Amino acid sequence: MNISVFKYTALSFCIGAVLTAQAAVSPEEAAQLGAKLTPIGAERAGNAAGTIPEWTGGLPVNAGKVDERGFLEDPFAQDKPLFVITANNVEQYKDQLSEGQVAMFKRYPETFKMPIYPSRRSAALPKEIYAKIKHSAVTTQAVDGGYGVNNFTDSRYYAFPIPKNGLEVQWNHVTRYRGGNIQRVITQATPQVNGAFTAIRFDETVAGPQDLPDLPAGKGDNIVSYFKQQVTAPSRLAGNVLLVYETLDQVKEPRSAWVYNAGQRRVRRAPQVDYDGPGTAADGLRTTDNFDMFSGAPDRYDWQLVGKREMYIPYNSYKLDSPDLKYTDIIQPGHLNQDHTRYELHRVWEVVATVKPEARHIYAKRTMYFDEDTWQLAIVDHYDGRGQLWRVAEGHMQQYYHAQAAAYTLEVIYDLNAGRYLALGMKNEERHSFKFGMPLRFSDFTPAALRNSGVR
Repeated sequence: MNISVFKYTALSFCIGAVLTAQAAVSPEEAAQLGAKLTPIGAERAGNAAGTIPEWTGGLPVNAGKVDERGFLEDPFAQDKPLFVITANNVEQYKDQLSEGQVAMFKRYPETFKMPIYPSRRSAALPKEIYAKIKHSAVTTQAVDGGYGVNNFTDSRYYAFPIPKNGLEVQWNHVTRYRGGNIQRVITQATPQVNGAFTAIRFDETVAGPQDLPDLPAGKGDNIVSYFKQQVTAPSRLAGNVLLVYETLDQVKEPRSAWVYNAGQRRVRRAPQVDYDGPGTAADGLRTTDNFDMFSGAPDRYDWQLVGKREMYIPYNSYKLDSPDLKYTDIIQPGHLNQDHTRYELHRVWEVVATVKPEARHIYAKRTMYFDEDTWQLAIVDHYDGRGQLWRVAEGHMQQYYHAQAAAYTLEVIYDLNAGRYLALGMKNEERHSFKFGMPLRFSDFTPAALRNSGVR
């Protein structure tokens, strides 16, 4: 197989073949990080129109106050919408929207809207993470046709900050910095067509192998993260626990998952927790790999890097995360209460993932838009086997400036056919916001520990 030549431009990369073992970028290319490019690999400069500003370092650690529950002050609270996109003017802005976003205006012409605010390039990471990213650029290699990575354990973050193909873009999303070990209590809602919902509450912990002091040497070399999720409400589901070992090379070593069923008081392997297996308590509205907008093994898809474009995406969603809101203020029939949302114009990487002819998945195609400043997925349009647009996902993000990490305020998946949606990640009514940098141990993430976690 011949190596295709890739050349970086201001807007896109040419697309080439993915090798079984693809070399990292040269030191000369990596030198762009922190210079022409931001330390994470985005274009530092603003756009020609001046509607996207230059990146100047993102929000500082002390950008706002943190209340006693860990909720953040909105550093952009004084911003006013520049304009609002509605069904009446959506044609004017459709070049900066995804097909799924446009479809939302057609599905809900009377109520769906997108308030557009000034673009704020708020993303920032710790300096030591920037150093690890530059190390990744020159050492990490794609293996197994691009579906795994090698030479990554010394850096651990953003495997391909100067990507050459669509798989490398999605790897940056999967391997992004999350603020160290995290503990969070979040709520999921799957409202009926009339807006009625039952809150599903999860207590989750997420850890990286590099942040577990008791991890045996070599044990986490092929691990992205350890994830434990306990359902705490409603009572009929409370006590069930899910444990996942997310692997780097899932062709070599598939994801491992176990569940503890509180009713049976047994720990079982859970091979269904992968690909298009049903999401936890999701009423059929999301797949397992819809979690975190996209997660898990990428090997059932062919990944095409289309290039870069400017889009209106959910951003700096502090208003949506306000502890002054109740869940009933956010959840309404058909879609979120868009009065609490914020969209901004940003550059995104556009990647199209198409199911391989020999593989199967309920989503035959996904068109994915990754924010250049965080590598987080912002929008995903999902298509069924007939090629029809089916579901539209939005990742409402914010910069947790006190932890120097970006994360989702809320993930939402709209089912255009059913007229329903799933909202995952709400914490407005919880006793505490996300807790970053938690002192966790590997012994917390063993199958033997599940029974103790799941006692009702």
